[in-house]
Amino acid sequence: MNESPTVTETPRRKFLQGAALAATGAAALGFPMVAKAQGPISMRWQSTWPQKDIFHEYALDFAKKVNDMTGGDLKIEVLPAGAVVPAFGLLDAVSKGTLDGGHGVLVYHYGKQTALALWGSGPGYGMDANMLLSWHKYGGGKQLLNKLYASIGANVVSFPYGPMATQPLGWYKKQITKPDDFKGLKFRTVGISIDVFQGMGAAVNALPGGEIVPALDRGLIDAAEFNNATSDRILGFADVSKICMLQSYHQNAEQLEITFNKAKFDALPDKMKAIIENAVEAASA
Repeated sequence: MNESPTVTETPRRKFLQGAALAATGAAALGFPMVAKAQGPISMRWQSTWPQKDIFHEYALDFAKKVNDMTGGDLKIEVLPAGAVVPAFGLLDAVSKGTLDGGHGVLVYHYGKQTALALWGSGPGYGMDANMLLSWHKYGGGKQLLNKLYASIGANVVSFPYGPMATQPLGWYKKQITKPDDFKGLKFRTVGISIDVFQGMGAAVNALPGGEIVPALDRGLIDAAEFNNATSDRILGFADVSKICMLQSYHQNAEQLEITFNKAKFDALPDKMKAIIENAVEAASA
């Protein structure tokens, strides 16, 4: 009569001890897996801008905002032009995965697909940069841009953003008073403006921003336009050319562009994609 409770209690104790050990083991195995899944994703970008240019600051600022909003789960490092590839080589580097992303302008890819000029140095078709970005989002521009990038085999996801004001005509060593003054002028520009100024008789040389002032200083070009008076002053345009002519028609709806390698972007969690997409819109406000 007294042995029965002992026989019953012993198996019960062994069972409870075994269950506790199993739970402890499962927890020990499970926690490292959770920590690994939550590790940060690192991305290396490059801009098309010199380190001292305000547009490179824009790139750094955008990356910081995204890094902060993801709580450090995404860490974007942005390098200046030339750190990995030349400025005009950015699209290929992002497409091939040499870089995870980049910051620049669509007109730098004009040599690969001339229709990309619609997002930068396009004709004066009645839209400023804000209206152009609205067309991109609501009027079919995004779908057209995807088709254009597909036509050249670019494996990228593109986010145009950051509307700019109409750009100055540029910096000159003598004043431009009539269209004929462009005849024979060695001039720097990009995008469809290349064809416009060539049609006016200029000898056009498309250079990235960081190479313009040295080319002016050495006499390789006679005049140049870049983007805005602040960037121009920081890069040293006023040190080599004394005449700046404001207002023009050649780039009336320019905006910046952020690109991701498509495979890298598609692999991001939906939450990170949403943060990036909303950050792009916030940066354009």
